[in-house]
Amino acid sequence: MTRPIATEARIRGRVQGVAFRAWTQAQAEKQELRGWVTNNPDGSVSALFVGPKAIVDDMVAQLWGGPGAAVVEDVAAREVDIPAELPEVFMILR
Repeated sequence: MTRPIATEARIRGRVQGVAFRAWTQAQAEKQELRGWVTNNPDGSVSALFVGPKAIVDDMVAQLWGGPGAAVVEDVAAREVDIPAELPEVFMILR
C-alpha cells in the first residue's frame, strides 16, 4: 500500500458563495480522501487533502475547475505533514 501524503491548498478567486466547499467535499469523497475544506476571512478557500499522492495531486488539479459559478484565479498547494488529528472523512469546516 502506498504511504499517504497530505497537501494543503489555498484557492483564490470567486470561490465563496458558489458552493465551492460542497463541490470540493463531493470530489474528495468520490476519491476517498480524508481532510477538510473551509472558507477564509479574505475570501479564499483552504483545504487539506490526505491520501495516495496520485489521487491527492489529481484532486488539487481539479480545484482549478471548481463548480460552475466559481472563477478560480490561483491554486497554491504544498505538501505538509499529516496532522495527528485528522477526520475519518472529508469535512466542511465552518
